Amino acid sequence: MDLPSTSGQPTLQTVAVVGLGTMGTGIAEVLTRAGHEVIGIDVSEAAGRACVAALENATARSVAKERITEAERQGVLSRLRTFTDLQAAVHADLVIEVVPEDYELKQQVFRELDAIVRPDTILATGTNALSVTRLAAESQRPERVLGLHFFNPAPAMKLVEVVSSVLTAPPAVAAVTALARSLGKEPVAVGDRPGFVADGLLFGYLNQAAAMYESKYASREDIDAAMKLGCGLPMGPLALLDLIGVDTARTVLEAMYASSGDRLHAPAPILGHLTEAGLTGRKAGRGFYTYEAPGSPAVVRDALTPLEGSGPVAGRPVRSVGVAGSGTMASGIAQVFAQAGFEVVLAARSDAKAAAAKAAIGKSLARAVAKGRLSEEAAGQTLDRITPAGSLEAFAEVDLAVEAVAEDLAVKQELFAALDKICKPGAVLATTTSSLPVIACARATSRPQDVIGMHFFNPAPAMKLVEVVRTVLTSEDVHATVREVCAKVRKHAVDCGDRAGFIVNALLFPYLNNAIKMVENHYASLDDIDAAMKLGGGYPMGPFELLDVVGLDVSLAIEKVLHKEFRDPGLAPSPLLEHLVAAGCLGRKTGRGFREYARR
Repeated sequence: MDLPSTSGQPTLQTVAVVGLGTMGTGIAEVLTRAGHEVIGIDVSEAAGRACVAALENATARSVAKERITEAERQGVLSRLRTFTDLQAAVHADLVIEVVPEDYELKQQVFRELDAIVRPDTILATGTNALSVTRLAAESQRPERVLGLHFFNPAPAMKLVEVVSSVLTAPPAVAAVTALARSLGKEPVAVGDRPGFVADGLLFGYLNQAAAMYESKYASREDIDAAMKLGCGLPMGPLALLDLIGVDTARTVLEAMYASSGDRLHAPAPILGHLTEAGLTGRKAGRGFYTYEAPGSPAVVRDALTPLEGSGPVAGRPVRSVGVAGSGTMASGIAQVFAQAGFEVVLAARSDAKAAAAKAAIGKSLARAVAKGRLSEEAAGQTLDRITPAGSLEAFAEVDLAVEAVAEDLAVKQELFAALDKICKPGAVLATTTSSLPVIACARATSRPQDVIGMHFFNPAPAMKLVEVVRTVLTSEDVHATVREVCAKVRKHAVDCGDRAGFIVNALLFPYLNNAIKMVENHYASLDDIDAAMKLGGGYPMGPFELLDVVGLDVSLAIEKVLHKEFRDPGLAPSPLLEHLVAAGCLGRKTGRGFREYARR
């Protein structure tokens, strides 16, 4: 098969883009800016005009910002021509189809293109859910059909998934991969399965978030805030579903479920209900949220928007806080409270350990001073508010006792039984567990109504999120107390019930587990999966980078808790994860996990 050279002069010079919606318009902009002749095709003349107008506006902004000259802008604009007839693609070297996610429609486009374009033209589909293999098999040129999945917005997003079917010829893949690189994109080679890498991981996570909201476990605002603040994501899952389109998400998930049979991919019923009601997200002006107008990104208040201000119940006064533990999390939490003006008792198993924990806080504060984030006077005052103690007996007069010891239920229950005897009546008792049942800690006391979860994230001084976990026995004023305290220490509190994983870990760890399964099934490499999620999903770290940082043993323990609680086969820990933990490959802390690290 004769294909343009992948070296020397730019290849695939003339490109037809079929479908001039948001994605097609973005792809056309990327191509014209890179010097390609672009033939934009859409049955709607209005879509063609909108595409040209979008390019005019985008390039005008570039001139205003002095990124290109006016002469260069005119050159870009001259390279785009729009048509309403597929016949315009007759001289294209490459055709990229980005019509709506409907198999019959895409099949019709490919059938017509077969009769129009040259024998050496490559046909690419922009689908992220439908079978590339099926489209290729029904084409007259299956060896020249592949997937080319850009991400929205195409001009900004760096990832492009290059999807091969079993019929695709390697030279076609090489030519399109070279094109993607010449556009300044990062191409990732993947096989043909619904969702490919990025959406294959992303949509399972979005689906679980929709189901979590549907079950009334947490509010839409708290789910979104938890994932943004707890994981550093650019958008919360429900806001992202509205941006993608609820109907589009449902279509992708239906295709994924048909392929995998995994219940985690079965679309949450709420996605169908919203779609059938026409509440498809931003484009409709309403989805999970309500927007100022169709297409507007501005969220407006609706009947589900929480009221601002304090709740109906006042909290208990808190002036002093006890923190039990001497590790990184305990030290970080003690620092957070002391910096906010609370008197803090930091209790460890011995005076020496408590003193060492306070010294660690001193070093942390010194680093903040060195970076100009804190004055020396404020650092000194913070440290003065912390009293180290070698016994829990020092908690006798604290108003709030926060447990931050090992993630072992028996250890925590023993500690709560001790706090029950030591702490004064009315003191609030909080656990920082990330996966164990809070109610089990509460039942170890004679005052379960005073027990609540306060799940801080590591490092506590930097991370803004606290998951506030109520059990069925937690009193309203205890909940109000912790919400008020979170506000005073400048943390964003989100409410959730007492079930495995709370919000963040319940959504995060199945996603991480599914990434491991992709590697286990030899679908994609560690590097490609990490790149796909950082470049295509906006994640600050790829799943394998994150797993190695968290610790594979910690990750496995959380996966086991989730699987035990929800009994979903899709939540069963990946055998590869279990094998690595059994081999002692726990991540960065041991020098080897999914990757190897230099020993410090």
